[in-house]
Amino acid sequence: MNADNHVMSRMLGWSIALSMLMMAAGVLAILMPPVSGIAITVLVACLMIFNGAVHVVYAWETSRAGRRLWGLLLGVLYMGVGSVIFLHPTEGLASLTFLLAVCLLAEALIEFILGFLLSPLPGSGWFLLDGLVTLLLALTIWGTWPASTLWALGMMVGVSMLFSGISRFTFSLAARRLAKALE
Repeated sequence: MNADNHVMSRMLGWSIALSMLMMAAGVLAILMPPVSGIAITVLVACLMIFNGAVHVVYAWETSRAGRRLWGLLLGVLYMGVGSVIFLHPTEGLASLTFLLAVCLLAEALIEFILGFLLSPLPGSGWFLLDGLVTLLLALTIWGTWPASTLWALGMMVGVSMLFSGISRFTFSLAARRLAKALE
């Protein structure tokens, strides 16, 4: 096995392993949607607080006073919003659920494009199926928002992760078969 084949084999191995982890995480999120929804909300809040702190530190290091002020304000805003979401995760969950619908709609579009671009390759149809499922998830959120936010975020992210994991897994297996056939 030459060096290029070894690198490709390792990359495909990682792709398969990560796909399996994505599928497992998706199943867990589906089985426990309220817990996963709140966990996602708390994680987003922590990331916003961290992002705000980074903005404040960066702004403090900026030499121009105008940039420093705007950087500090932006950092404080991120930390403030992140703190409110962290302290009130159920209310933050409603907002994140709406944002999830927007993200899933964008993901569906990207999956459709990817499926059509890769259409000559085996396994590419899974990207189209992933796009269709993701589009249906986005429309389901919009149709039930805000009443179903407690279960929707965890369930929708879980289903999306499961189907994304399946599509990547099957595509990686097809790529591995193709790579072995070319050896």
